[in-house]
Amino acid sequence: MLRCLNCLNSQTCPSFEVIVIDNGSSDESVAIVEKYQSRFNLKIIIQKENVGFAAANNVGARAADGEWLVFLNADAFPEPDWLEKLVEAAEMHPEYAAFSSRQISANATEFLDGAGDAYHVSGMAWRNCLGYPAAQYGQESREVFSPCAAAAMYLRDAFLEVGGFDEDLFSYYEDVDLGFRLRLAGYKAYYVADAVVHHVGSATFGLQSDFAFYHVHRNLVWVFLASMPSPYHVLFLPQHIFLNLFYLFYYALLGRGHVLFRAKRDALASLPKVLNKRRRIQASMNVRATDVVKAMQKDIFEPYFLSFNRRRALKKYHTQS
Repeated sequence: MLRCLNCLNSQTCPSFEVIVIDNGSSDESVAIVEKYQSRFNLKIIIQKENVGFAAANNVGARAADGEWLVFLNADAFPEPDWLEKLVEAAEMHPEYAAFSSRQISANATEFLDGAGDAYHVSGMAWRNCLGYPAAQYGQESREVFSPCAAAAMYLRDAFLEVGGFDEDLFSYYEDVDLGFRLRLAGYKAYYVADAVVHHVGSATFGLQSDFAFYHVHRNLVWVFLASMPSPYHVLFLPQHIFLNLFYLFYYALLGRGHVLFRAKRDALASLPKVLNKRRRIQASMNVRATDVVKAMQKDIFEPYFLSFNRRRALKKYHTQS
């Protein structure tokens, strides 16, 4: 938290407000933040318990006054011109309503932590170039499916129009889900290669924790069922089913099948609620379904070769070095 606040204090952007959501912390976070009230236009909102990433960020969004909402995790440390670069990108590309940062791994700075989010027609999502050499990848700004909300900027009116983050998701996939609903409403996302943050990633629960594992695999089912537009929800359903069965089998072999089974069981148990949500989301769609699907990854094998492709990129990088 302290490093994040110091980075915000060093921003070259001349004017912005800071809203800190204390999401049920049990340490000295609030006392640390209060020391910065003389440096920022700062507001602290305290949640008595952890209400989840989605709900906490919605609280901050509703309290904000600006035209743009910028979300920054406590474990994301922006370069001094990060916010300035996001604002410049918004001015240069008014056709976009969401902007994603170039995320460098804070613990291994030669590698990327992400360059915007990708979404596959099977329902799988991932961060572009995660784990790839930063010197060779993610250096060009371009359209992406959605931003990673660890360090992202959204047009406030668009964010509120689609209902913000889905609080039922609690944590994980909530930024992909938001990006999906923004696309259905006619808004697009852009990756800003020179807006740089250093991100620890999964600092709260840990990338391999059962908590993260459960929510990722439950939420990917909910997002696909609620947001994939017709008739593609039927066309891509076999790929979605195969993806889920593959992971059930794969992680059962690794001894984590019990967590994954619970995630899929709970996802299906909420099917009536998800289908009601789907009706509302699809009824508000403002673009052609084909335009939304164009922004997705379609290679049928890609979700299963992410690790292989990353290792190949690393091998190439080390060979050239």
